[in-house]
Amino acid sequence: MMKEKTLLTLSVIGIFLYLSPLLLLGEGSHVRIHDNLDSNLIWYKTLVESGKVFAENQAAIPNMMNGLPRAALDTEWSLFVLLFSLFEPFTAYTINAFLMRFIAFIGMYLLLKKHVFRYHDVHPLVPVGSALAFSLLPFWPFGGLSIAGIPLALYAFLNIRSRQSSWKDWLIITTLPFYSLLVLSFSFFLGFMGVLWLIDWWKKREWNGTFLFAIVLMGVIFLLKQYRLVQGMLLGQGFAAHRDEFSLGHNSFQDTLSLFFENLTTAHTHSESLHQYVIIYIVLFALVLILGKWLKQFFQKQTTHPGFSKLDRLLPALLGLIVIFSFWYALWYWEGMRVLKDFHSLFNTFNFGRVHLLNAVLWYILFAAALAVIMKRIKYGYWLTLIVIVCQLGVLINQHHEIKYRSIDYPSYEEFYSEELFHDIKSYIGEDPEDYRVVSIGMHPAVTQYNGMHTLDFYVTMYPLSYKHEFRKIIEGELEKNETLKNYYDTWGGRVYVFLDEIGKNYLMTKDKNKSINDLDFNTNAFEQMGGDYVLSAVELENAEDSSLELLEVFEREDSPWRIYLYEPVSS
Repeated sequence: MMKEKTLLTLSVIGIFLYLSPLLLLGEGSHVRIHDNLDSNLIWYKTLVESGKVFAENQAAIPNMMNGLPRAALDTEWSLFVLLFSLFEPFTAYTINAFLMRFIAFIGMYLLLKKHVFRYHDVHPLVPVGSALAFSLLPFWPFGGLSIAGIPLALYAFLNIRSRQSSWKDWLIITTLPFYSLLVLSFSFFLGFMGVLWLIDWWKKREWNGTFLFAIVLMGVIFLLKQYRLVQGMLLGQGFAAHRDEFSLGHNSFQDTLSLFFENLTTAHTHSESLHQYVIIYIVLFALVLILGKWLKQFFQKQTTHPGFSKLDRLLPALLGLIVIFSFWYALWYWEGMRVLKDFHSLFNTFNFGRVHLLNAVLWYILFAAALAVIMKRIKYGYWLTLIVIVCQLGVLINQHHEIKYRSIDYPSYEEFYSEELFHDIKSYIGEDPEDYRVVSIGMHPAVTQYNGMHTLDFYVTMYPLSYKHEFRKIIEGELEKNETLKNYYDTWGGRVYVFLDEIGKNYLMTKDKNKSINDLDFNTNAFEQMGGDYVLSAVELENAEDSSLELLEVFEREDSPWRIYLYEPVSS
């Protein structure tokens, strides 16, 4: 049986090995594209390069959408802004990956050891193995510590609650806000800390002022960090945002139940827990063991009140919370909730269903508790626990970004942005990128944006509603062909893309697909009125002349997955 120090050392080595492809392959690494390379990375890169980091909310960032208001991008008090200011984008991305996973490991280990197993004699394999598994989750990279840092935050708050805090706990709660998102998870986390404070006050009739102060302090720091958002909510952004037209949540109750079971069993892309392969069965097995203990005590002692340990009670309690959070998430998109969303814009623009993102943390606390029960109740519990942890680590490694995205033939970081190819395109155009505007077809606008071009199309979480309406004129004909795309753009609109009926939501039309568009309906007049000069298409537009577009040149390189067709309005 391995000792704790050995287990900790092996875990640190394991995390380094997990992250090593980022160091060994560099920009040749395969990483997530959705809500990552297609958006967040570009936001920080463009913001830093624009010189508008500390500009006022109304200042225009010229590189995108004819001058995106500064208020639409993240606060300057985010660690991501600092990282992208000090390092090249991929280096900043790699540093973030290391920070997230080591903090996730340390936080979960400390939480389990000091609080979850505080009154239980548990072998160190359980907290160390569970913490290692948690740290290897495919966290959303630009969530920072929004999920990965929850265990560390909970550890600090529980220390303060029990009046056993040190300066380290106060350091944790005052620095975490600069590396996490209030709107993603911490608004709910702080809400639950407030509920915990109320429960303590109700049960003990004791005013724990230090605990309450800690909750308020972290909340205030979050609000100060997000002062741009607060200022916009209180005084207005200076423009009507596209979020005002959000109309999400029209599921029937049957679809709501389906979404509930889907989330309960497979989680969400921004908070993947990968519990469906091993953890859920181990938890159910542990619950069977607890039930068996209850039945044995009941029949032996003839009592309806058999004793349970805190660990025994923790399992059904945490599982119950997970079920509630998943159900609330699904219910938020039920058509019946439109009454609430239509009542006030806050419920339409803020996603209260995101509480389910906390489930990833709960599943791994539950995993550790279940392993502790099994190790205690089964004869060869240690070896079974070791096998289970290894199996879960196998699941996590199988979902490693390099394995996952290489297996589905995604381009690498370097291939996705293809800087050499776009250098060729810019050289052919021969103008200063500041002097012309482009849109992309069959390709994320992030690609052209990364390469210094000024884009009319983009993916961003907030921008002027008027711009959404203006850009819609360019793609109106295509939206009318496809009800799914029309609904996607009109009821959400975060992606201001040149959507085409023939390719739908496929923004990775790489040259190996050999796809062409036969019936393009592109409003070139509207495009030119917005200042558009060139269309960069990853697919050939067979009837481009019908939309008054002229093919200028085709660009490709052997080391790039793209074949780019460069079009220009004929009237130009």
